[in-house]
Amino acid sequence: MGRGRAVGALIGLSGGTFLYTTAEALPIGLLLPMAGDLAIPPAQVGMLVTAYGAVVMVASVPLTALVRRVPRRWLLTALLAGFVVSNAVTVLVSSVPLLLAARMATAATHALFWAVVVPAAAELFRPGLRGRVVAVVFAGGTVALALGVPAGTWLGERAGWRASFLAVAGLGAVVGVVVAALLPSTRPEQGHSARGATPDPGRFWLLVAVAILATAGAIAAYTYVALFVTEVSGFSAASVGAILLARGIASVLGILAVGVLVDRSPWLALVATVAVQSAALLGLAVTGHRPALAVAQIALAGLAFAAFTASLGGLVLQVAPGRSDLAAAAVSAAVNVGITGGAFVGGLALPAHGVRSTVLIGALLSVVALGLALGERLIRPTGAPAEPVDARLGRLDGARYDRPREPVGVRPAGSGRGSRRAPVRHLRRRLAGLPPRR
Repeated sequence: MGRGRAVGALIGLSGGTFLYTTAEALPIGLLLPMAGDLAIPPAQVGMLVTAYGAVVMVASVPLTALVRRVPRRWLLTALLAGFVVSNAVTVLVSSVPLLLAARMATAATHALFWAVVVPAAAELFRPGLRGRVVAVVFAGGTVALALGVPAGTWLGERAGWRASFLAVAGLGAVVGVVVAALLPSTRPEQGHSARGATPDPGRFWLLVAVAILATAGAIAAYTYVALFVTEVSGFSAASVGAILLARGIASVLGILAVGVLVDRSPWLALVATVAVQSAALLGLAVTGHRPALAVAQIALAGLAFAAFTASLGGLVLQVAPGRSDLAAAAVSAAVNVGITGGAFVGGLALPAHGVRSTVLIGALLSVVALGLALGERLIRPTGAPAEPVDARLGRLDGARYDRPREPVGVRPAGSGRGSRRAPVRHLRRRLAGLPPRR
């Protein structure tokens, strides 16, 4: 396909990650407007977010296995259509059970979308650009947290929370048309991104464990960051938005900068991002009472976690022990386990030990994840690099496939003295009336 069409399809897929992340987190920003309009406690609105994450966590792998033969173009188009319909229903309903059902439907399409979008995007370009392509896809989700959710919150506070979900549904229709028009109709098992480039079950399950721990560490600290900057750092409540915006901008920069490193050394990218997150959270726990240092470390932690998610996407395409979409679904479920677990552990520590403890717990979880990531060097390889399916189609990296040639002056196998005598012996046996020797 043409490069312009590939770039357009990639932008559409990144737009999909933007919309899904925005839709998932919108109830957090619209907590009070939704609770007031629906006449329910804010905790019930919060349950919409928790239940959404639980569906993604549980449904990612089974749903991906169920539709594993559907071409990605039609699958992603159908998922975006389901996204539009479920968010439109969210706008129209007035009862909590129907609202919950609509959110669960959105979560089910979310689970499948995140499993398929990474291999689908990687397939648009040559393998040498995988890291940068995955970074662009994940940048959509990072921009959603930095700009999409604040914009949706702003709109909901002025025009009602339903207007925010209606806007998300309208943008989903636009993105769906782009994906349907530009994404190629390749089957899931075709192409260089269908399976891991160097499949390795040991490294893959290590990656899943690192994903859970590093995500839990980041979320344990981030969930209560507004409370931290007001109680520990001494900022006013009005400053929280600006601090989160700084974190969001740093996150976008981090996810775009790590793409080149992922292409060159995916495991180094993973180790580096977890190390930076660990250092930032440890620094925040110790020196968070200094306002300038607190803002810098919050931004650095956001940069590191965003870059970490892009590293995960690149490594899935490298070490997936089977189909890359099923591997991506497992990692997506692991990230959601980390999100749920991090928020839960932080919530347990907050009442008894204060908000500083949530950051310290996040730092310790990140350090454990770093130790596991460094242990990757101790794992013996259990797989081999993928071979071309057909030599006539060329190598997977785009280079021309050439049969190895014998060095000049070296006699090919079978051309020695014994091989020259074989036809002579065969002729003698024929002349003697004997059958040929086998």
